[in-house]
Amino acid sequence: MLPRLEPRSGVSAAMMLFTPAIAVGLTLIAGVIMFAALGFDPGRALYTFFVKPVSTLYGVSELLVKATPLAIIGIGLALGFRANVWNIGAEGQFTLGAICGGGVALALHGVESWLVLPAMALAGILGGLAWGAIPALLRVRFNANEILTSLMLTYVATLLLSYLVHGPWRDPEGLNFPESRMFEDSALLPNILDETRLSIAAPIALLIILAGWLVLSRAFLGFQIKVVGQSPAAASYAGFSEKKLIWTTLCVSGALAGLAGMFEVSGPIGQLHPVVSPGYGFTAIIVAFLGRLHPVGVLFASLLIALSYLGGELAQIELKLPLALTGVFQGMLLFFLLGTDVLIRYRVRFGRRGARIALPQGG
Repeated sequence: MLPRLEPRSGVSAAMMLFTPAIAVGLTLIAGVIMFAALGFDPGRALYTFFVKPVSTLYGVSELLVKATPLAIIGIGLALGFRANVWNIGAEGQFTLGAICGGGVALALHGVESWLVLPAMALAGILGGLAWGAIPALLRVRFNANEILTSLMLTYVATLLLSYLVHGPWRDPEGLNFPESRMFEDSALLPNILDETRLSIAAPIALLIILAGWLVLSRAFLGFQIKVVGQSPAAASYAGFSEKKLIWTTLCVSGALAGLAGMFEVSGPIGQLHPVVSPGYGFTAIIVAFLGRLHPVGVLFASLLIALSYLGGELAQIELKLPLALTGVFQGMLLFFLLGTDVLIRYRVRFGRRGARIALPQGG
């Protein structure tokens, strides 16, 4: 009896919820096979990767530290993806937010005022927004593909940061290392848990998730985003402006990525380095899709992906595995998620070889 795919009469809401869990399960199975092939005890390896990192209070706090930027960026991307606006350059917008927020911190070095952090946050938001507005302008004015333009701008932002920390912003007392001076206390996010790096960025991320849910479920803007994403023709008939939504979603996602970048340099890092992100902007794409473009889903997906970062670091220390293992697990997760998405519109049937696949009416 051979399996075959049979079209469903409509989109399966149940499979929309279950396929991420199926993808996670398949990723774990693939992880067992991979660890066994490498000569490691799969049970110990999986425990080291997924359980041990959060077995202490400090480990849980680190999980939240890494999940915070993923959740903030993921919410912004989810809004755009729902409207079929594909911002792939959140990594660059994250970097610009770090540059702008860090630039304010360096400019106000020595100033002890509670206004420093709000000024940094505003600068980070505006930096990310500006970097998101460029592909929006190119898409609306010249019909340029925002996937390519936003992605290419990522490399521009990275090179700009490298130039600044190697040149005009390099710490004069930093022994010639490519990094800025450490930020003053007034430019650092206050911690909310003693002896950890967990800062007020985490509860702010929760507020952003709540705001994202309210926009999608209660606001007229959220209704417009859903209609444009599901039926552009119906949206045009209703008078919804596609250009306005392109501007809105790209600017909002850029602003949130920029805020996340500012949080990163004023929180866990405390200064500017040539690289301020381990790939949060790109990984947040997986977070958005794993969370089904829903704010609550993005929250749980960000925690899972953050765990992969922690697990990769611990596996490198204890099992002597390369840190690239983190990317392997994230890649497998995305691969299985995209693969199982076929179950949303098709069901698996078993029948004889050569059995015909029933086509939908009118297809």
